[in-house]
Amino acid sequence: MSGALAGVRIIEMAGLGPAPFCGMMLADHGAEVIRIDRPGAATMLVDAQHDLLNRSRTGLSVDLKHPEGTALLRRLAAGADGLIEGFRPGVMERLGLGPDTLFADNPRLVYGRMTGWGQNGPLAQAAGHDINYIGLSGALHASGRAGDKPTPAINLVGDFGGGAMMLAFGMLAGLIAAGKTGQGQVVDCAMTDGSALLMTMMWSTYAAGQWRDERGVNLIDTGAPFYDSYETADGRYIAIGSIEPQFYRLLLEKLGLADDPAFARQHDRASWPQQRARLETLFLTRSRDEWCALMEGSDVCFAPVLSMNEAARHPHNRTRATFAEVDGVMQPMPAPRFSATPNAMPKPIALGTDAVDVALQGYGVTSDEIAQLRANGVIV
Repeated sequence: MSGALAGVRIIEMAGLGPAPFCGMMLADHGAEVIRIDRPGAATMLVDAQHDLLNRSRTGLSVDLKHPEGTALLRRLAAGADGLIEGFRPGVMERLGLGPDTLFADNPRLVYGRMTGWGQNGPLAQAAGHDINYIGLSGALHASGRAGDKPTPAINLVGDFGGGAMMLAFGMLAGLIAAGKTGQGQVVDCAMTDGSALLMTMMWSTYAAGQWRDERGVNLIDTGAPFYDSYETADGRYIAIGSIEPQFYRLLLEKLGLADDPAFARQHDRASWPQQRARLETLFLTRSRDEWCALMEGSDVCFAPVLSMNEAARHPHNRTRATFAEVDGVMQPMPAPRFSATPNAMPKPIALGTDAVDVALQGYGVTSDEIAQLRANGVIV
């Protein structure tokens, strides 16, 4: 593998959502990731070719209720740099694979734990999903339009932003610390904590008296008419983000509103309803592409609101190869970009016998041992 993390070894306990996305991030950037499934467990939402969250690693089914399965996992962890798991608190301990056990085998191991509520607290053992975690953190309350119910940004804020990305950051920070000190540690990543942290800027402006603790009435939550999406004549949408005064002036010039007294005071909240009504009417007079021709690429801070299929075909995204087709499947490419250690092209998860044998042999498991593990039903 190529990439900034080439040579880093990660064991990933299979799961859904944030933990696999973290594993994908690490694998995208060159880490050698082995995903450990339970035999017969349907952990993938779709077939292997289309399960993009599990791309670029090797998949291995291990019976962890079998003593030899637990012994194999310990052997792998002893030769790894990190392990990530997304079970409820206590599950790994009951399997005999908790941090204390694995640290005894490998003191440098970075042990990443991905949960919704965290490893402790009154809710630690409760089930939940993204919408629940961001509900508790305050992020969901801030998401939506004034007078309407809270609306989650699909599961980007809890699962992937506050969860997977935070765990990926935590794993890398832990790996750097282990490289300096020789000592690994547990990374306790909770989606509630992470989504709360994503709200730091809002807490700053709230403390300064510049943010009201209600949705849809603030500068960047659709409260301001110059930071919102608008429907166009063809039933599509555009997005305007003209916050800075020079960008706001350019927006008014492009729209022929530069001398309109209704738009003279950008931050006069009393004028916002009238301004919004005028903009809604105006943007309905042209198609989305006509507005693109007028404003895209300018300092208005403008973009069309694209569907997934449209985003993959947009000239800017095509130039940067933001999306690419791999084995017939269109998908986002790894990010961010590195100048000296570029990423390899992602590939579907390797599930075949040959791939599993190569992965295990890399940890010192011999061909005879692999054959015996198969014969005993420990690995599938």
